[in-house]
Amino acid sequence: MTTDRLYDLLPAVHRRRDADVKQPLRALLAIVAEQLDVVEQDIERLYDDWFVETCSEWVLPYIGELVGFTPDSDVPVATSGELARVLFPRAQVANTIGDRRRRGTLAVLEKLARNAGGWPATAVEFSRLTAGLQSLVHPNVERGRIVDLRDADALDRLDGPFESTAPVVDTRQLSARSALGRHAPSAVGLFAWRLAAVPVTLRQPYAQESVGPQAYTFSVLGVDTTLFGRGGGAGELAVPAPLRRHTFVRRLDELYGADRDVQIWWVPPGGTPADPPPRELISRERIVVADLTDWTYRTPRGKVAVDPVLGRIAFPSATTEQPRRGIWVSYRYGFPAQLGGGEYERALPTPAAHSRLYRVGAGAPFARLGQALRHWYLDRPDAAVIEVVDSSTYTEPISVELGEGQSLELRAASGTAPVLRLLDWQTDQPDALTVTGEEGSCFTIDGFLVTGRGMRVAGELAHLEIGHCTLVPGWGLRPDCRPRRPGEASLELDDVDAVVTIAHSILGPIRVVHDEVRSEPERLTVTDSVLDASDPHALAVSAANGDTAHAELLLRRVTVFGSIRTHAVELAENCIFTGPLRVARRQLGCVRFSSVPEGSRTPRRFRCQPDTALATAAADLARSERLRLSPDFVSTRYGTPNYAQLDLTCADEIRTGAEDGAEMGVYHDLFQPQRLANVRNRLRDQTPAGVYSAVILVN
Repeated sequence: MTTDRLYDLLPAVHRRRDADVKQPLRALLAIVAEQLDVVEQDIERLYDDWFVETCSEWVLPYIGELVGFTPDSDVPVATSGELARVLFPRAQVANTIGDRRRRGTLAVLEKLARNAGGWPATAVEFSRLTAGLQSLVHPNVERGRIVDLRDADALDRLDGPFESTAPVVDTRQLSARSALGRHAPSAVGLFAWRLAAVPVTLRQPYAQESVGPQAYTFSVLGVDTTLFGRGGGAGELAVPAPLRRHTFVRRLDELYGADRDVQIWWVPPGGTPADPPPRELISRERIVVADLTDWTYRTPRGKVAVDPVLGRIAFPSATTEQPRRGIWVSYRYGFPAQLGGGEYERALPTPAAHSRLYRVGAGAPFARLGQALRHWYLDRPDAAVIEVVDSSTYTEPISVELGEGQSLELRAASGTAPVLRLLDWQTDQPDALTVTGEEGSCFTIDGFLVTGRGMRVAGELAHLEIGHCTLVPGWGLRPDCRPRRPGEASLELDDVDAVVTIAHSILGPIRVVHDEVRSEPERLTVTDSVLDASDPHALAVSAANGDTAHAELLLRRVTVFGSIRTHAVELAENCIFTGPLRVARRQLGCVRFSSVPEGSRTPRRFRCQPDTALATAAADLARSERLRLSPDFVSTRYGTPNYAQLDLTCADEIRTGAEDGAEMGVYHDLFQPQRLANVRNRLRDQTPAGVYSAVILVN
């Protein structure tokens, strides 16, 4: 409806009189028409709201109540957003009646894990695996066998979802957190995988020069990375799980090749330096699976050795068979969420009509970032976007100098994850990614993985934004994921008055150099991110000399590995601090629904741990309660699949301690406690009487 529809219905005499007094009646009817549009649109949706496939989100709880679908906890009907989609999964509500008709089948159990929790899963009936006497008349060939010490594949699958051996009967209660009670006669386990298999497409691997010219790691950071399958196949390949060596050998045709999970490309020998042969995929027949631990395996001539467990590649030692002209890999690695630089879809803003767009990468006008920056310097547009369209590694010095009122966005295209590798280019100056700007300038970096050095910002920028980026903690990683330069700053703010925003990113320490006498505190906003100082006792945010940073922080859903020393905290909510949070100005701000360790000096706190638990604990139990409520992570080293993920042994006060019942920290928006409660609730509904069941989280 147009805003003048009601006005056009008026007699002409009223419209003429209204025009004589500057049309106040027309303005009033325009407001009424807007509200009439809302009513008409709601009426038009009434028919759609009759069906679960097309109804609005707020209608799902009412339809769920009609068919007997209820969430695990008491949740107000007004719940909306991502939490509402978790508590009332549309697919689960739609399939409630159909699932009841097939109650008790393994296929339904696996389906409910996908619908109610969003996790791929495998249901295992443990009674088929328990050891028992076979009938000679009616043998059951599907039952597990006793352990065969010569079957390395079966031994590798022990205590997992794809186990094929026959343990003795275990009559203890089935437990989701351990192997107790799994092999009871009436036990069913629903194994769920929480990690996603994140793709990497045509990226240069890391050459292990200390080993030899024939050795490579799939990861561009030079760390050992277990390869993952994408899921969707049969058996072990039905879920996005780590690839075992035995699985890779047996299912090589399904895992390696064009449009498969693992690919290795190279430029074969021949041609001339000016006209080399085109890049080609190394054939399936050349791939051999090997254990490349300690790099002692000698690859046969004409073959390429791949270790999917360590993520390593070994070519033959012969010079003629080594990839002298480059090598590219495509693979998948495990990670809990869409965080940092990764090949996942991101919502990118549309460039303004007056902004200039420079595209970099394969098939784009510019092959290198430096070329695009040089053209940008020559053009000097007021607003510009430099977009990288592939996931290649760019090894070049980057320096950005912004003029007055100028803005530049350096970003990766959605679904790509380019790597910016900074080296020791200069002998007399730092080699960080440097950004300087004059008054009113703005800089944005989005979607990059930066390794080798950190990022240094100086000048009079008005705004600095870092989104979906990884500034590798410690500048680089050793093969076991230990940082090469622990304590080195990933982001250095050198007397900058800009408003700094960091979102969905992973960073090392932040150092703030700011004049406390002549300027207001630096405003730093961090959301859905990890600040990793590589040590709980190191400084994640501080001044350059280790003193208190002259900054005012706003933190939401942040996991901090290390300590923070800052001038003020405006707000910290749903955060985890592993080291002390020490604030100079305590009268300003609030810390709420967060884990704050002993020794912290903060503004007023609300529902924080361990404060809330200690308030009701006996005095003699205070020490044990503090130990129990310390955050427990699966891994605190960047580069591992379970990085910054809370362990199942972590206290429930932290795993469900956020304001909406989700976990504290960077993975809050995954709503994993609610997902797990949903799956357990549906599992109880679908399990027949007399059968014990449990959800077992594999990762």
